[in-house]
Parts: sequence; structure tokens; C-alpha cells
Amino acid sequence: MERERIANQIIQQLISGEKSFYYLLYHQDASIKEFLEIIEEMENKGIIKISHDGKIKLVDKNIINNLKIKKINARCKSCESTGYIVSNFYKKILERFERICKNRPEAIEKYDQGFIDPEGIVRRVEFIHERGDIYRDIIVLGDDDLISIACSLTRLPKRVVVLEIDERIVNFINSIAKKYKLNLEAHIYDAQRKIPREFEKSFDVFITDPVETLLGLKLFFSRLVSALRGIGSSGYFGITPLEASRTKWYYIEKMLYDMGFVITDIKRQFNVYPDIKGNMFRFEEKFPLFEKIKIKSDFDWYNSSFFRVEAVKKPKPLIKKDMIINEKIYKDDESLATPI
Repeated sequence: MERERIANQIIQQLISGEKSFYYLLYHQDASIKEFLEIIEEMENKGIIKISHDGKIKLVDKNIINNLKIKKINARCKSCESTGYIVSNFYKKILERFERICKNRPEAIEKYDQGFIDPEGIVRRVEFIHERGDIYRDIIVLGDDDLISIACSLTRLPKRVVVLEIDERIVNFINSIAKKYKLNLEAHIYDAQRKIPREFEKSFDVFITDPVETLLGLKLFFSRLVSALRGIGSSGYFGITPLEASRTKWYYIEKMLYDMGFVITDIKRQFNVYPDIKGNMFRFEEKFPLFEKIKIKSDFDWYNSSFFRVEAVKKPKPLIKKDMIINEKIYKDDESLATPI
């Protein structure tokens, strides 16, 4: 049944004509692995045809009438379908944040980095602001998106602390904090190690874009949960359905429940990772996906859903000690947009 639903999503897009592989990948919600399987099935059944350059068209047009499929285009254009515009308060913050981001460190494959566009980050901050969490003590684990800077530019958080493995990013954030006199500090930190004692049970809000293997998620969440004060603390993170199937989401949600959290919000396709200078598409030829299809990106397809969770029990980390791990933290059989 799930495959039929995804196939219908694909057909809906092809009704209006030929589309690129990456355009269709964005406009459906299966994982990359599942999408590749479904596309192959549809081609084998003669429903679609895929050209050598990745363009896909509908061959069996009778299927539209047989399945009673109709094109729908109901999503809001003015807010990029997020439900959030950049409000007047945030317009000046966005302008300053965009200037800051021009000199940001480039994404590097060593740490599976990739960043959201500045406007997308500001929308995240607006959401955090709307939920009343912007005024609290905030900890960020991994910050190639530089959301710590965007939060701090509002002058609203009590403080923002960043734990980041990449020394380039740590130095950049601290230089910006000094230049703009922000209540912001960044520290070099490897999530394989326990949270430093000085940060244990010291924060109300965490923000992260974790690696999307179950081991990586368990490790990131455990470190951040160790830093939270207690019941009523909240967390924000992005997860892409492209490298996390429904089955993986089930285990992610169970993991959160076991730690004492409920999910209060999921904003679908809230952020897109743009193909711009310095971003992760510099090394897309090392993605397993590229190895399979040999087609370069022609559409900003890599997107994530934005979660908010809240502690309804005493936060309980599942990993409490140091854990030395290998590349399995970054890769599993669904990691098709993670460098080889």
C-alpha cells in the first residue's frame, strides 16, 4: 500500500509533463532507497520512461484515468510551504545573518556537513521564538548551519552554547560572538565523549541536526538530554525522510519516548539544503546515490522535517558513558546522500 501511495505521488507530478529525477525525489516522501526501488518498478511495468540524463516521463497515460489521479498544487508559494514568513522583527536579523554567512566555513565531507540557507534558519528561529523557547538557556550540538548565531542575534536567549567537533566552525562562531557582542560561546567537542560536567543539567533547550543512523541519533540525543534541566525542557532537530524511512522514524520516536519526551510538532519539508557555493553538493559525486544513477543535481531536493520535542518525564539519556565508535555513526543502508 505504501508503494502505491508513493507511485501515485510520482504520477501526480508527471501529469503536467516530463520531470527530472531530483524534482520527483523532492515531491514525494519515501526514502531515497525506497524511491529508487519504486521508480525501477514503474519503469519495468512500462508506466514511466527514464532518459539517460535523468528526465522521467509518463508512458502509460491510461493509468491516470484508471487510478483517477489528478494533479494538485495547493501548497503556499509565499512562505515556501513552511507556514512561516520572515516577520518584520526578523528581517534585519536575516540581513545581518546573510552577511555573516558569506564568510562561513565550507561544508566538508569528513563530518558529513551540509547547511540550510540563511532564510530557512531564520524560519527555524522564528518557530523556536513562537513556542516561547527562545528566551531560555540553549545548547546546540553541531552547528554547520550557524543557528546559534541566528538565535543570538535576536538578543533574546539567556545564553547559547555550541558544542562542535569542527575547530573551524568553533573559531568562526566565537569570532562572530566577539564582533557582535553576543551571549554566545562555542567549544570543541566530540560526541563520543560525555558532555562536560560544567554543562550537565544546565540548559532548557537543545538544537541539533544529528547524523541519521540510529546509533548516531541515540548518541546525539543522549548527550543533549544529559545537558537538560528536567521536565518541561525541549528539543529541536531536523530529520530528513530521504535518509530515514518510516521504519527508522518508528525507532527514532520510540527512542525519544524512552528518554522521556513527546513529539509536539513535526514541520514537513521545513528546510531545504541549497546547491550553493560551499555546501555539501561540492562532493555529491561521492554520494552512494550518485554512484547508482550517475546524474548531477538539478534541483534543490535535499530537505528535512523540523521536530520539536518536550520532556514530560525526567530526561533520561540512553548512553551515559564515553562511546568510541567507527563510521557506523554516519552510515547505514539508507545513507545514500552521505559521502562514501
